[in-house]
Amino acid sequence: MRERETYTHGHDDSVLRSHRWRTVENSAAYVAHRFVPGSSVLDVGCGPGTITIDIAQQVAPARVLGIDASADVIAEATRAAAQAGVDNVGFAVGDVYALDHRDHTFDVVHAHQVLQHLADPVAALREMRRVCDPNGVVAARDSIYRSFTWYPKDARLDSWIDLYCAVAEANGGEPDAGSHLRAWARAAGFGSVDASASAWCYADEGARLWWGDLWAERVTATALAARAQELGLADADDLARLADGWRAWAATPDGWFALLHGEILATP
Repeated sequence: MRERETYTHGHDDSVLRSHRWRTVENSAAYVAHRFVPGSSVLDVGCGPGTITIDIAQQVAPARVLGIDASADVIAEATRAAAQAGVDNVGFAVGDVYALDHRDHTFDVVHAHQVLQHLADPVAALREMRRVCDPNGVVAARDSIYRSFTWYPKDARLDSWIDLYCAVAEANGGEPDAGSHLRAWARAAGFGSVDASASAWCYADEGARLWWGDLWAERVTATALAARAQELGLADADDLARLADGWRAWAATPDGWFALLHGEILATP
């Protein structure tokens, strides 16, 4: 199953710009109370490291480790930590299916927007559970793409969500992973699973223009665009039409976009 996995977004700058925006406050508030001084943390799928660095500042002097499958983003995260002067954090290339750590190593194992891209999320959660302290917690948050909603309605954005979900599924992922998290965690053998939800919302002019520009670029000039064409799901003209839809939405003064996420706090 793992051989079918392809990271749908890729690592183009339009993707990483959105990842660099993420913090504990806007992306991990549901688990923030576990980031206390002295708690060791593993951040799985850390990307460019902004959440990881934020966690490290909250749990110091304990060490935090961020891992990702991409060596390029690990290098960026390492540079970001050095620039921020945060020295209790480290980054390494890693495999969530085969974590290079002993059993019960970490107080918190955290994964933000990771499980949706995996062909075997239950196996990944089982491995995260293995390295989590018996009194610790595994925290995961993932999007539910088909629940995304926006105003004003635009058929081009309807087509965008259909296309994204089709590509994600072809890549071996589950675009509605947030709604599956509790079931996956229970299948992975966790003793207790608390589930919740939270949302991002882009409505003011600056947020709309930022979000709309990101997606206009993503649907025309990233791994998502290339894969959509490879699969025969869209051609260049189709993708340009979707990008126009994003720009039109962003330019609408009454524009509003909300993204729902599912969350779990699972104890071994």
